[in-house]
Amino acid sequence: MNKTSRITLSDVALAADVSPITVSRALRDPSKVSPLARDRIDRAIRELGYVPNPAARALASGRTDIVGVIIPSVSNNVFADVMRGIDEGLQGSPLIVQLGTTRYSPLTEEQLIRVFLSQRPAGLIVAGHDQSPAARALLAGAECPVVQIMEVGPDPIDLAVGLSHFDGARAAAEHLLAQGYRAPAFLGAQMDPRSQRRLAGFRACLEAAGLGGDDPVVTTPEPSSVSLGCRLFADLMARLPQTDAVLCNNDDLALGVLFEARRRNIAVPSRLGICGFNDHEMMSAAEPPITSVATDRRAMGAQAIRLIRARLAGQDAPRGHAVDLGFQLIPRASTRRNRSSANRPT
Repeated sequence: MNKTSRITLSDVALAADVSPITVSRALRDPSKVSPLARDRIDRAIRELGYVPNPAARALASGRTDIVGVIIPSVSNNVFADVMRGIDEGLQGSPLIVQLGTTRYSPLTEEQLIRVFLSQRPAGLIVAGHDQSPAARALLAGAECPVVQIMEVGPDPIDLAVGLSHFDGARAAAEHLLAQGYRAPAFLGAQMDPRSQRRLAGFRACLEAAGLGGDDPVVTTPEPSSVSLGCRLFADLMARLPQTDAVLCNNDDLALGVLFEARRRNIAVPSRLGICGFNDHEMMSAAEPPITSVATDRRAMGAQAIRLIRARLAGQDAPRGHAVDLGFQLIPRASTRRNRSSANRPT
């Protein structure tokens, strides 16, 4: 064989002593080929150095085996958990992931959607429900399953998996009030649409309770970090020193608030309650352990793949179907006020 020529599927079939159709079937769905034939095909592929041509395959089948995943960030632990779930959901299938990151830019998201759709993917997973009109139009016309993850809303483009961030933050704020805190504040960073909805849930709770007249909110578009939590809390206390509880839009900030409170000798939870959002491992490891709103990011990724695989298999996954995974408030010592503190005059 001429080593300079491209190894074809027919070359593999000849070397494995099977038909080209059997090789194609083994690459698409190994479970449909006998173990003996699979072994011969795998050996031939290794020996010949065969690399499947995804473009040719897309022309033959109408799609590739690629699932495009578009998320804002790879450094954020929230999305790392989502990717773990996606990876687990892919086990046992021929599907593979192609990842793109938007860095929270709507224009970049639109560009990535165009690139991914041009490759005829088996499915597309995108974060959130706030795509630009152009991006939304692209997704609505996609000839593959589209799953919006991280939240649920009233009008999914196709399929959706997530939770209500508004309800999660409102439940956290209600918890703070139930513990006797009467001057809670909100700290937020990287104020993407999901964080904006958390802020809206916090404000709705305070408004219903007749509180929040001083607009106890400090936010920044900066990326979240523990050190930023320290700084935002310092800014908050300079403006509203009467603050007695803080709801943070993520756990990084909550840990920073705890560190800054300790530097200032502010007792937690008797003088200050602290609540995070997402419930990463560090919340239970902190001292005192920090209350947080638990969200199942891993399940979001796994469920998104499950919906795509179901649609590809011809199973019922109707357009507009949304899976609300909900949230769970995890109360810990950072908001567990003693009775005398909770009843003190304000």
